[in-house]
Amino acid sequence: MIVRDRPLGLKMFLLVRGSVLQQIRVVLVVNVLLATVVTLVYGTLFSYKIALTAIPFTLIGLPLAIFLGFRNTAAYDRYWEARKLWGELLPRCRNLTRQCQTLIDCAEPVQPSKGLADVRVRMVYRAIAFRHALRQQLRDVGDRGEIQALLQPAEWEALTTQHGKTEALMRAMGADLQSCRREGWIDSVLSAQIDNTLSVLVGAAAAGERIKSSPLPFSYTLLLHRTAYMYCFLLPFGLVDTIGFMTPFVVGIVAYTFFGLDALGDEIEEPFGLLPNDLPLDAICRTVEINLRESLGETNLPAPLQPVDYCLL
Repeated sequence: MIVRDRPLGLKMFLLVRGSVLQQIRVVLVVNVLLATVVTLVYGTLFSYKIALTAIPFTLIGLPLAIFLGFRNTAAYDRYWEARKLWGELLPRCRNLTRQCQTLIDCAEPVQPSKGLADVRVRMVYRAIAFRHALRQQLRDVGDRGEIQALLQPAEWEALTTQHGKTEALMRAMGADLQSCRREGWIDSVLSAQIDNTLSVLVGAAAAGERIKSSPLPFSYTLLLHRTAYMYCFLLPFGLVDTIGFMTPFVVGIVAYTFFGLDALGDEIEEPFGLLPNDLPLDAICRTVEINLRESLGETNLPAPLQPVDYCLL
């Protein structure tokens, strides 16, 4: 996610870092160079004058802009739904931490020094591991030690053989909750409240998997890609007779808009990726980890992640 203030004045036009210009710079330069060549030869190709007017481009340009806007709206809906899901996970994890510490009535208060031997600490750590496992699953990345450090060695070893780590972690949470009931540390009514929180976490994870596995229809996206490229590369032939030497400048503005909208739609369509405008899942997971560890009374907390070159992952 790009994290920076909106630039003002001339800086807004000169800003490159954080702009979609970096993704489209090659095709944009090629398009402007083509427009320059067309202007120099005045629309003549192999001694044959390509006579085009602005009318076809007017007829195509408006529907193309509408459909690009519609596609970007659909892509942003996916992005916003993903952000709401991850936002919903934060209070649910906080509620789960509170419920584990207050509803599970063990003989002694929560002592982080006992580590994972305390079932309440174990369940809180497992909630942190759940967020990391979900992030890794949605981004198709491996564990960098975040999950392993939060689980008992036997549980981690068993988890590595599981295809769905999030489901395995929730099953382990359910097993611990059942063990607490058998020990008499929590009654059926209160355990049902914790189980409901676990069910909401599972539902949010499933919704994230649905977004990841159900992209926008490829044929629709391909049609817009092709139309935008054909429109921008043929545009110089329709403008050169009307505006002359200003053709490359006008073509550059139109191409930047259409190519930029197209690239931005591609980027936010997959909100769980590692591109600059995707969701900062690493930072969100770190925030949750800090909150949950702090609730246990720990003082040696990890530092919040900070943007690097205005990009927060």
